[in-house]
Amino acid sequence: MNRFDGVNVTVTGAAGVLGMAVAQAFMDEGAKVSGIDVVETGTPFPLYRADLIEPQDARRVVAEIGQVDVLANIAGGFTMGDTVETTSDETWDFMYNLNARTVFNMVRAVVPQMIEREHGKIVNVGALNALSGVGRMAAYSASKSVVIRLTESLAEELKTKHVNVNCILPSIIDTPRNREDMPKADFSAWVPPVAMANVVLFLASSDADPIHGAALPVRGLA
Repeated sequence: MNRFDGVNVTVTGAAGVLGMAVAQAFMDEGAKVSGIDVVETGTPFPLYRADLIEPQDARRVVAEIGQVDVLANIAGGFTMGDTVETTSDETWDFMYNLNARTVFNMVRAVVPQMIEREHGKIVNVGALNALSGVGRMAAYSASKSVVIRLTESLAEELKTKHVNVNCILPSIIDTPRNREDMPKADFSAWVPPVAMANVVLFLASSDADPIHGAALPVRGLA
């Protein structure tokens, strides 16, 4: 018997490298997976197109999917910014919308049905850089810090309703894009997407029932 037999899992950012790895890992454990992304691509699971920056689109796609037992908020991204005083409104808003607002909109769409069933798991993706400011990364670090605070607040609100909310804090994930951007780095120190996905599955499993509001660093050897 697999850990997630009969469990309805929704993965945002499912067309990306990490989202695809998370979705596949859940499928390998028997879950019924639905993916959400802004792009259309071939996937071994149903992929719903939605712009999660828009709250009405988040509500619409969740209504189409139906029951969500596990929500894996993988959608997000990174851009190297300018110094704080030269950061544009566009860069600031882009990072907040992509990393924080997508999470905010999805949990508002999904949490009511989890409360009604008194059961659910939510796993968000923060970042190690959310724990302290880094030069030329203020917008990114700040947006991921919001994810941690949302996770903690939700966990406090939902723990007595048997809904677990936690997040992971990746360092550098071993993706083709990161290898291209940092060709001289030691790739062996980075975390493979499959390994990151396994941490998400742990937090979504019954083994993590006692864990609420955790921000779990996943840094590999970096």
